[in-house]
Amino acid sequence: MKDTPANRALHPVETPQSLFESPALKEQAYFSDSRSLVFNNDVSKVLQVLANEGVQVDSIVTSPPFYGQRDYGVDGQIGLEQHPQEFVDALVEIFELCRPILKDTGSMWVNLGDTYWSGKGAHKSSEAKQGARRFGVRPQDLPGDGLWARPKQLLLIPHRFAIAMQDAGWLVRNDNVWIKPNPIPDQVRDRSSMSHEYVFHMTKERWYYYDRAPVGRVSSTGGTLPPLSTWVVRPSRGNKKHKASFSEELVRIPVLATTPKNGIVLDPFGGSGTTLRFARKNGFRSIGIDLNPDYCEEMATSLRELAEQED
Repeated sequence: MKDTPANRALHPVETPQSLFESPALKEQAYFSDSRSLVFNNDVSKVLQVLANEGVQVDSIVTSPPFYGQRDYGVDGQIGLEQHPQEFVDALVEIFELCRPILKDTGSMWVNLGDTYWSGKGAHKSSEAKQGARRFGVRPQDLPGDGLWARPKQLLLIPHRFAIAMQDAGWLVRNDNVWIKPNPIPDQVRDRSSMSHEYVFHMTKERWYYYDRAPVGRVSSTGGTLPPLSTWVVRPSRGNKKHKASFSEELVRIPVLATTPKNGIVLDPFGGSGTTLRFARKNGFRSIGIDLNPDYCEEMATSLRELAEQED
């Protein structure tokens, strides 16, 4: 095989197990074993620890908190910034901290949904589903700036985030569309009901590891075509304590296509641990970070159960 950047990217250097199991990481981890690490701390602090220890991951697969959609009840959470620009800036800052941890041959996948500016104050509906989705006065319930943040405005946060990442030097390879069959209907009368989110595929460099064989489509001649950029995946309705978890099917293409054998998958917003569980089931090492100790315990519990099945 000719020695070219493209061919070298198909054979990433494996991160040594000694780094993955370093005493410094084990000491700070909420949970650790030979295949998985879970950290309960501010994501920026943990990313710095990983960088200091020289850990490099092959893929980052994550779904950060969406703007104004949930109050996770912990100090330092993102998603409740007063203005959506502050939210986009916070996300870019965190993912820039991921840059030295992600291999040059690595990929980052970020799931984001959009939201509308309301400007109506706290909701007054007695309808049960509305009450479950609304919590007090959300940022988008405030009057706004009359420009970007004004009543009935679709904020276009996913693509504003992607453009901001391009401005920071990342390559946006796809804005994959997650189509959700039978979603919870929006209680609106003058627009379409939202039934999709985005999963952005981003890389640091032009050449990176990607194997379409485990995720591709079979052509009429028996060859392998790449997967489509539209994914029809049934949404999760919440997992135990986490009310905004996603299904393992959503992380299948990101993990399998861009993580080499025995590679490391990082989820900096670990939540209920979907990414970590799928990675472990498929033979990869994984790292999860979350600010909420309840979610870290949920991740640790599910990883312990998988470890028992492996024995």
